[in-house]
Amino acid sequence: MNVWLRQLGTLEFWKALLDSFGGLGPIAPIVLAMVESFFPPLPLIAIVALNVAAHGGLLGFLYSWAGVALGGCIMFLLWRRVVKRFFWKFASRSPKLEKAQQWVNRFDTSSLFMLTLLPFTPSSFMHLAFGISDFDEKRYLITMLLGKGVMVALIALFGQSLVSSMKNPVYLVLAILLWAGMYWVSKKFCKKHNLE
Repeated sequence: MNVWLRQLGTLEFWKALLDSFGGLGPIAPIVLAMVESFFPPLPLIAIVALNVAAHGGLLGFLYSWAGVALGGCIMFLLWRRVVKRFFWKFASRSPKLEKAQQWVNRFDTSSLFMLTLLPFTPSSFMHLAFGISDFDEKRYLITMLLGKGVMVALIALFGQSLVSSMKNPVYLVLAILLWAGMYWVSKKFCKKHNLE
């Protein structure tokens, strides 16, 4: 067991792990990023950083964005086209769902874009609230895709900084500053829009 733990702490172990993940092709990173939309406790920053480390900056970004976009569209359309259409008579009795519907009324397109851009906002709640609301479907999907694209690009930059920090520790400081800045802005925005 001690030998295994020592290997876990070596750079060679992590390089071999990333090489094996990179060898799985585009399906694994896309599905991993997509699952985050269904299971919010998964850390999207770690998923994108892993994708970038395994596939490089551009492919890591594209795979991550494709997964996040696909998962977000599926969740939104599930709430909009299935729950709202077929089960709304029963679901509308829930005070929490009614409150989520009212919460959406405060948002215009620019606020929605900011909400989707920030990595620490609760995406699954956002898809639910906008899915059961009367917010324009096309406008939501386009805004969400653009906002998530910018967000994943920022996280990919963070992931690339982590990879670069293996050679130059200055990049680690930049990555931490970028992460802390995104976290602070997300928390302020969530507080302003009662998403705590």
